[in-house]
Amino acid sequence: MHWLARQLLRLVVVLLCVTLLTFLIVNILPGDVAIAILGSLATPQDIAGLRADLGLDRPILVRYFDWLGSALTGDLGRSYRSSEPVAQAIADRLPVSLQLMVMAQLIALGIAVPVALLSVRRPGGLFDRISASAAFGFLAMPNFMLSVVLIYLFSVTLDLFPATGFTPLSEDLWGNLESMILPALTLGLVEWTVLMRVLRSDLLSTLKEDFILLARAKGLPPWRVLLRHALRPSSFTLITIVGLNVGGLIGGAVIVEQIFALPGVGRLLLGGIFNRDLILVQGTVSFIAVGFVVVNFLVDMLYAVLDPRVRHVRFRS
Repeated sequence: MHWLARQLLRLVVVLLCVTLLTFLIVNILPGDVAIAILGSLATPQDIAGLRADLGLDRPILVRYFDWLGSALTGDLGRSYRSSEPVAQAIADRLPVSLQLMVMAQLIALGIAVPVALLSVRRPGGLFDRISASAAFGFLAMPNFMLSVVLIYLFSVTLDLFPATGFTPLSEDLWGNLESMILPALTLGLVEWTVLMRVLRSDLLSTLKEDFILLARAKGLPPWRVLLRHALRPSSFTLITIVGLNVGGLIGGAVIVEQIFALPGVGRLLLGGIFNRDLILVQGTVSFIAVGFVVVNFLVDMLYAVLDPRVRHVRFRS
């Protein structure tokens, strides 16, 4: 319980630092929101009046604590442009981004785990060398370049999936999957490389342990040794990397959602940046940052549950 209390206290401190830093960065960006809304022909009196109406004439720390107090109640403010509540705008678009990231992570794991298992069967063999080369190739390819390649191959050449657009899950299940496959592939084909290399390395270390040698001495088939005895103890680092990959998926999703015209949180954020809608940018960035911190906190908790030695070591430290 003491260890959990310490972790929760650290979580609160990190969240406060993240929201404060995000608020400061957003509010020191060059340009004036009032001029962006009224236009360059607005008079100084109109600009000053709008800044007062928006509360931009107050000290930045005062505005932060006002925003933080409202955010703790679920109120992230209203968009300067559309007057839409920021929390509602995020809630409307969050299912699209979550589906994209979950599908991308499933694709990454669906490729990484089998490839890692096949690679450690014969380390340094033909399959191991081919998979390593493919992993480095995908890792070196940016998301936006891979998306263009996939669109040209599967949309333009083969006409299998739509290049852009989104079909809600409630309207058509297959249409929804069709619109999400290419964006999810774009993210998954980059993310699997790190997962595969980490799992492969841990599997090779685990296969040298005494309990693996004992399992082999009993005459167990190689695949049973891999799946039942080596995979689970080799998955702890993989779980941690999956949590850390959330940040990479969020960053990639911002670009991918724009390319494939998906109405997700990433596209909402880009729209707020282009329109100089600072309250929308602030709310969206803070929500993404808090989500990333919370996910990694949950992964840390899961890691401690799977391996009790973690919480005991950290508590002593």
